[in-house]
Amino acid sequence: MALGFFSRLKAGLSRSTQKLTTGIADTFTKRKLDDEALEELEELLIAADLGPAVAARVIKAFRRTRFGKDVTDPEIRTSLAEEIAEILTPVAKPLAIDRSRKPFVILMVGVNGTGKTTTIGKLAQSYVEAGLKPMLVAGDTFRAAAVEQLQIWGERTRAPVVTGAPAADPAGLAFDALARAERDGTDILLIDTAGRLHNKAALMEELRKIIRVIRKRDETAPHAVLLTLDATTGQNALAQVKTFKDMVDLTGLIVTKLDGSARAGVVVALAEAFSLPVHAVGVGEGAADLRPFDATEFARALTGATTD
Repeated sequence: MALGFFSRLKAGLSRSTQKLTTGIADTFTKRKLDDEALEELEELLIAADLGPAVAARVIKAFRRTRFGKDVTDPEIRTSLAEEIAEILTPVAKPLAIDRSRKPFVILMVGVNGTGKTTTIGKLAQSYVEAGLKPMLVAGDTFRAAAVEQLQIWGERTRAPVVTGAPAADPAGLAFDALARAERDGTDILLIDTAGRLHNKAALMEELRKIIRVIRKRDETAPHAVLLTLDATTGQNALAQVKTFKDMVDLTGLIVTKLDGSARAGVVVALAEAFSLPVHAVGVGEGAADLRPFDATEFARALTGATTD
């Protein structure tokens, strides 16, 4: 299964990989790693959405270990994969469910269109397969499509879905869902939320109110606050993380749509900038296409580095 997923990851990242490796191949047939070559490599890394901070870090490492040496395209890609894996390894952490918290409450946040609702459904599927009882809360009460989408996932996973009247108060809905989850012996409560950023103040207050209200029932909740990010947005993902960090205490990230992106390098930029755990990545529509994030696999797939 892991090898199958790595193959899908590699295929999914092909656009990002091609963007990076074509530039590396054009730059490094066999030449000395001099100042000019390092400058070209830095520009390539920035263009591949790894961001200026990561590019500077990689160039500093290359300057220290390989400056003045003859290098080839495969050597550069392998070394680059190692540097990227080193940046990503500290943040590659699966979401740990504390079984002593029942239910374990997960608040899902993110801009509309990032795959947030679909991600909730995929997580629910994985929890059901692990023998756990999830419950879903359609907290984006102003968007009928989000409610319907979550209900479809509920039918697929046989997980109950708590819904309210159109435009109902999301905080009240979350409170009622938590009470029901406690009564029903639910293991995990997944709460969907709105993602409209055109009025950040209103969204911020809505999210804070949800947290404030559910803490009246469980002062430790939510136990995880996860931000869903669409990899195709590239560097805009950095701004989204900052915005939601200002609103709520984010505990981790899930990166979606890597299979449609030429900008997957932003995952490395996110790790360098925020050090937030990346719990999972998505490379397709199926529930099995959302998998725990593996730093080494991702780095190799992104750079096109060959495995030993």
